[in-house]
Amino acid sequence: MLPDIKQILYASDLGENSVPALRMAVKLAIEHGATITFLHVVEVLSPSTEALIDTHFEPEVLAQLRKTGIEDLRNKMMQRVEAFWAEEVPAGKAEALSKPLVLIEKGNVEEKILAAARKIDADMIVMGTRTHSVLAKMFMGSSAQRVMHHSDRPVLIVPLPAD
Repeated sequence: MLPDIKQILYASDLGENSVPALRMAVKLAIEHGATITFLHVVEVLSPSTEALIDTHFEPEVLAQLRKTGIEDLRNKMMQRVEAFWAEEVPAGKAEALSKPLVLIEKGNVEEKILAAARKIDADMIVMGTRTHSVLAKMFMGSSAQRVMHHSDRPVLIVPLPAD
């Protein structure tokens, strides 16, 4: 029996050249009648960076900056979705395809992507990857590679142009 694709998790770093991966997620959603969840993971700062920031801001100011930053990020993601829907989703298809749910998580990129995929019971994860040097791949790999190696569901990796 062929698997159904009803829920797609699209994970993005919000880079300027990440649109090809979104295009692929939308194309698959249209073809399969699926819904898309748009996830961005904010990486955790190192303890030394957190300590440095804490010494320069009062706790109330820091809390407000974090809240405003997340709101601004959510607005940026929603604007990106709105612009994409207006410019790229074919007429007649936009009505059948609901706009993505937007999620922002904070933590380790790979762990949060895999956790979100489990939480929403995604049938597929779609994400992009940029070309890295052989040396960079050897020492640290890429988030896309790590997600692919640890996922219990299909992962579609879309090559992206360098920013």
